[in-house]
Amino acid sequence: MRILVCVKRVPAPGAKIVLTPDAQDIDASLLGFTISPHEECAVEEAVRIVEREGGSVTVMTLGPSEAEEQLRAAVAVGATSVVLLPSDIPDWDPVSTSRALVSALTGLEEEQGEPFDLILFGNESADSGGYQVGIRVARSLGRPMVTGIKGIDTGEDSISARRETPSGWEVYRLPLPAVVGVKEGINLPRYPTLKGRMSARRAPVTTMEPVAGSSGQSKVMLMTPPDAGSAVEILGEGPEVAPAIVDIMESLGLI
Repeated sequence: MRILVCVKRVPAPGAKIVLTPDAQDIDASLLGFTISPHEECAVEEAVRIVEREGGSVTVMTLGPSEAEEQLRAAVAVGATSVVLLPSDIPDWDPVSTSRALVSALTGLEEEQGEPFDLILFGNESADSGGYQVGIRVARSLGRPMVTGIKGIDTGEDSISARRETPSGWEVYRLPLPAVVGVKEGINLPRYPTLKGRMSARRAPVTTMEPVAGSSGQSKVMLMTPPDAGSAVEILGEGPEVAPAIVDIMESLGLI
């Protein structure tokens, strides 16, 4: 089985978050980083499936060059290959992130001549907790998806995914290829062995240029009070829209 796991580099859980002097960003100079806990379980689950049935585990991330550390950590616990989509943009929104991931993974599938049987995401990232990227990727690919999963059983051409509820368990059967959002608690991630750490240090990291921003310009309509005239239309690319909105709201005395 060919499995792709998408992960995100996030501040280590429990770490003290310190802001920069202007309070506009996080001071990461003394901050440790790791893979989101849900995604750590997703990597472990992928490795267990491949150990049981054979195949390969590819781990992909969108982020700064430092995220190579998290990719090598995945190799240390059993990932077969890793892919980095390098970007110095501090934070991508879910739309842009999913677009970049879809572009990269479809490129890999075309290059390798077959789709990934299973794509795993963490249920949500530990920092933003948006719950959106995995669903958007599945929607773009036209593949079935379930989230909040704490158990996966594989079949010949389908998987059974179990979700825990207050009244018991819900069981879903998805035809392959499929996408699954894994929740922490599905397993207990292993610690890397010394041999795994040594292999991770030598493992090649494939880099692919991410598709930046949105598929055109992002249009934002700022509805102003009746006495301020008509709505103001702002055009821009992704995160660049926000400062323009702030400037106009200040000029109108709205903030």
